[in-house]
Formats: sequence, structure tokens, C-alpha cells
Amino acid sequence: MNTQVKVSTQGAAFAGRSIKKNLVDLLYRAFIIASGAALLFVLILLKSKTTADFQSKPLVFSYAIFVTAFELSRIISAMFYKNSFSSLLDGRELSDRAEDYEPQAAFVIPCKNEEKDIEDTVAKCFKVDYPPEKLEVIVVNDGSTDGTMKILAGLKKRYPKLQVVDWPENQGKRWAMAAGFKISKAKIIIQMDSDSSVDPDSFRELIDPFRNVRVSAVCASGEPQNAGKNMLTKMQAAYYFMSFHILKAAESTYDTVFCCSGCCSAYRKSAVMPVLYDWLAESFLGKPVTWGDDRALTSHLLKAGGKTIFNSKARAYTIVPERMEKLLVQQLRWKKSWIINFFFTIRFIFKKQPFVAFFYYLPLIAISFLTPIMAFNALIYVPLTTHTFPFYYALGVMLITAIMALYYRYLDKENKYWPYLFLWALFTMFVLSFVIVWAVVRIQDRGWGTR
Repeated sequence: MNTQVKVSTQGAAFAGRSIKKNLVDLLYRAFIIASGAALLFVLILLKSKTTADFQSKPLVFSYAIFVTAFELSRIISAMFYKNSFSSLLDGRELSDRAEDYEPQAAFVIPCKNEEKDIEDTVAKCFKVDYPPEKLEVIVVNDGSTDGTMKILAGLKKRYPKLQVVDWPENQGKRWAMAAGFKISKAKIIIQMDSDSSVDPDSFRELIDPFRNVRVSAVCASGEPQNAGKNMLTKMQAAYYFMSFHILKAAESTYDTVFCCSGCCSAYRKSAVMPVLYDWLAESFLGKPVTWGDDRALTSHLLKAGGKTIFNSKARAYTIVPERMEKLLVQQLRWKKSWIINFFFTIRFIFKKQPFVAFFYYLPLIAISFLTPIMAFNALIYVPLTTHTFPFYYALGVMLITAIMALYYRYLDKENKYWPYLFLWALFTMFVLSFVIVWAVVRIQDRGWGTR
């Protein structure tokens, strides 16, 4: 009897703590939404001081309200991410409800001149929490001219199951990825960059969502492995967290992640094979596309009707640029792929996902192309013609970032890089806002930019 009373008391205490935690979470979310709404109200108040002010600058006024509302909507969507993810594995579309879901899985790692990182990448693949007999590791050496192949030969002796495809001439990352899809006998293919690695303990989180038969791809949460190297890498660490845990989480709420990151993403082979050759044949203005492979493949899967999702529990690590010139080259390449992919995605997204298209994708496109115009007006044209500092523009950017940072802290109170989100916002405002213009100018340059 006393034991029953004790158990009941413990159960009640646990339930009480759970209710308290849920209440605190609810209040915190409400505070974030209220803060965003207050920001929106203050912004409207400041911008509409007079009717004449709105009439003279309607685009500036509308843009400020539009961007603030859009960013707030992404945070709100991200708040529903966990519920959406849970329902994905609790519905009628499950092929296997067993907890020990273990299909054949394979790592596919394209590489060129990666003698510095490839050993660590391959070694960690063999350490994942998964039955060895159900795991393949395939490395495609895409015409390396350094010591990469020598390192792979040594790894082959250490790991006899390692499969190495050695191409004497470079054929491109996309073709190397495709070779892995065709060679592997696995049902789930994990595509991973050669300077990245997967967290061994969270590997199963990449596999488990495929129990839902409509899931075509799962994106892991990417984290900079060299985050603490310098100021630039710390800024990128903050950006990566926001990009994955807020922006991709918001997209995943609607089962429509637009880019399953090349850092580490898993694909259902049976979903990829029907679109493989269309993806390989992608061209733009008469030239083959040599970058944006991950974004393009994701779009083909969305077009085919598959779900593309993000799993925050699956963790992967990657090396981010440590020097400014490398970062700018990377951002230029990403913007080029984004522009080209826009012309492909816009042709089907309104039919496949009308809600996402109208309330997320279309606003994102509008903001992306309007931002450099508005930034030029606020940061260059107005100061030169009126001799005034763009105080209100910078304040607006910082206030929006503050709302993001607030939710960032809510998601992970142990993450120490959140203050760098403000530096990333300033860097974006003064530099990255204009990269998309340069990407349009250089769109026909298909060079990788780093080789």
C-alpha cells in the first residue's frame, strides 16, 4: 500500500513538473510572438508618421512591414516543427512501425583533393550506431591530383568493406553522387561532403523518418566543426543554427525543405532513381549546372510529390570557410544555384504545394530580389543625397535579428554563439545583400570558384 502511495506521489510530481515545463514553454513562445507583433506595430507607427511619408516612399514602407511579418511567420512556423515531425511518424503512411527499423543504408562521399579531411570523414562513417552488415561506405575519388587516393588506399586496408571508385579525370560532384546511387544496393543513401562527418550516436535519426513511405529525403542539422576558430567561423556557427533550427524547421513543418544540405542528407533510393537522369541533365541558358547539386536534387524530389524534411536530432559537422575570400566565393556559388533553382521550382511548386508557394516561397523570392535594391537605397543612395546615417534601417534589421535571437536562445540555451547572430546580420546587411546581384552578373560562369 505504501509503495502504491509512493509511486502515485512520484507520478503526480512528474506530471506537475511536466505541466509546469509546458506552461513555461507556452509562455515563452507567446512572449516571442508578442515581441514580434509589438515590433511590427512600432515599425508601422514609425513609418507612417504622416500620410505624405507613406505616399512619398510606399515601397520602403511596404518592404519594412513585409520583411518583418515574413520573418515573424517563419518563427511561428518553426514553433510547430516538433508537432509536425511527430505526426509524420504517427500516421497511416508508415511502412514499418517497429522501433528497430533498420534498412540497408549507404554513405556516398564524392571527393576531390581532400587529403586533409577525407580520413576523418570515412573513419567516422564506420563508427555509427548501426549494424555493420547493413552499412555500406562508398567514396568516389573524382580526379584528385593530391594525396587523396593514397589515403583512400590506406583506409581500404583498415576497412575492407570500404568501396572506392577512382576516376582518373574529374567528372563533377553531381556525377560522383549519381555513381554512388547506382552502385549501392542500399535502400537509404546518405550523401555527405568530403569535409563533413555525421555524429555516430544520432545516425539512426537520419534513417527513422523513412518509415513514412512518402518521405523522400531527410536533412541533418549541420554544425561548423571549426566554429571556434575565429570571428568569421563563430558568425557562421550562429547562422547555421538559425538556418537549420529556425528556417529549415519552418519549411519542414510543411514537409517541404527546399534544400537538403550537402553537408549530410539521406535519400530514399527508390525516390531518387526515377529523377536521377533529369537531375544529371540539368542545364541553364544552354550550359550544364555544375553546383547546387543538393538543392536541385531536393527540388526534383518535391516535384515528384515526395516529402523532404529536417530532423534536428540528426547531427552532422562540417568545415566552414575561415577566411573572408573563401566565404564570399561560397556565398556566390550558393546564390547562383539558388537563382537557377528558382526557375525550375517556380514551375511546379504552385501545383504541388499551393499554401507554401503563396505564403512562403513567393514572399521569399520577392524579398531576396528586393533586398539589394532596398539596401542600396538605405545604405548608399540616401546617405549620399541627404548626408544622414541609415539609423532606422539598421535598427529595423537589429530588432528583427533580436526576435530571431530570442527564439534561438529558447531552442538551445547552451549554445554560446547566439550573440554572433547580430554580427552576421550586419555582415548580411552591408555585404551579403549585394552578392545576389553579382551572382546574376556571373550566372554563366560555371566554375566552382575554389579550384
